Amino acid sequence: MFASIRTFQHKVALLQLPVRWYAERNILKLKERGFIQDVFPAETIDKARSMLGSTCQTVYAGFDPTANSLHVGNLLVLIGLLHTQRAGHQPIALVGGATGLIGDPSGRKTERHLLETETVQHNVSCIKRQIEDIFSNHERYFWHKSGTLKPVIVVNNADWYQQYSFVDFMANVGRHFRMGAMLSRSSVQSRLTSETGMSFTEFSYQLFQAYDWLHLLRHHDCRFQLGGSDQMGNIMSGQELISRTESKEVFGLTLPLITNEEGDKFGKSAGNAVWLSDERTSPYAMYQFFVRTPDSEVEKLLRLLTFLPVQTIEQLMARHRRTPELWEAQKLLANELTKLVHGEEGLQKAIGISSALYNGDLSTLELLDVKDIAQSFGGAPLCEILPEPGMTVLDVALRARCFTTRTDAERIIGAGGFSINLKKAKNPAEVLSPSVHILSNRISLLRVGKRNYYIVKWLL
Repeated sequence: MFASIRTFQHKVALLQLPVRWYAERNILKLKERGFIQDVFPAETIDKARSMLGSTCQTVYAGFDPTANSLHVGNLLVLIGLLHTQRAGHQPIALVGGATGLIGDPSGRKTERHLLETETVQHNVSCIKRQIEDIFSNHERYFWHKSGTLKPVIVVNNADWYQQYSFVDFMANVGRHFRMGAMLSRSSVQSRLTSETGMSFTEFSYQLFQAYDWLHLLRHHDCRFQLGGSDQMGNIMSGQELISRTESKEVFGLTLPLITNEEGDKFGKSAGNAVWLSDERTSPYAMYQFFVRTPDSEVEKLLRLLTFLPVQTIEQLMARHRRTPELWEAQKLLANELTKLVHGEEGLQKAIGISSALYNGDLSTLELLDVKDIAQSFGGAPLCEILPEPGMTVLDVALRARCFTTRTDAERIIGAGGFSINLKKAKNPAEVLSPSVHILSNRISLLRVGKRNYYIVKWLL
């Protein structure tokens, strides 16, 4: 579509040697990628391996709708469900319309804020659509084998709890739990010893997640639950409930938690989540997040978050170590994940904007509308201006509120700290020229310093 994008995609294609796409029925073999951390109960791993390797199984993972979008920290579990689908099994994504009102204490030091029911319902709808879009992108762009994938089933646990009274739930479900086991969970222990303690609401969360699994077993014959390693306590509770009520064996598969070099949860450092929704984090911002992956982390993320065979990743990393300045590994990681989440169109926008900023190629920006540009630059302020004869660089800088005072504007512009369409404008009195200062889509991209962007939409 764009010359710079085609060039980049050609380079990416060269990185991907002819390979056998991974689609092993026994998903426990994902352990070779570092993907599977534990199987519970541990003594039943041979039975789990046999079932996964011989017959179609149903595997579920849960997502609580605490926001109207998932974030990159949820990608590993989503990739796990996609691996399940690629192996010929049935994936179920459970969105917790009911448990989202309670709050999972796992990995948290304080209790979540109570969300309104309407907010949770809206979040459920958004996340359901998001999961379906990601599965659709996977099938369209990443599934290159013959055969039909089993469509993901997205369920909302509010559908079955609405029909269950509290008294009936406690009488029929609560009686199967033992306080000793519930108190021993690490997620409970850490909170009981904290300053804020733990409410009964959060303490009861493990009962509801346990029953979710029992419900899915009864209605979908779901024998496997997938979750992060911080979910082991909840998974154990589900297995124990099922062992006391059913005659079927079930198994929990945990995935490693991904953290950055500072030990923060993946994509949530400094409290700034990288969202999967393009309305909260633009495809460009997500792309750049992965391009900035440290060398020490990129191989691990390629193994965990892409479908590239291990051999291909090892060959890529060998080249990357010889020429790390090319950022081949990071660019391929960003390419794969941006396409998975945002599709080909989102990837093209991300690469095009990256090319504009780092290579000075404005051709892509001219093809985007003002909303896409504003979003891609982190919600940069937008100003609509009616052009006037003789309007100067200083005039547009002040109209767009790039500076608080005229004195600051003249000083910073004169010092070379102001740019229009990525070109420095050092003369405050320079008269604007449409061919130089205004893009063909009637937009000007202003920048103060290195990172502060402002967008001008010129009115007809």
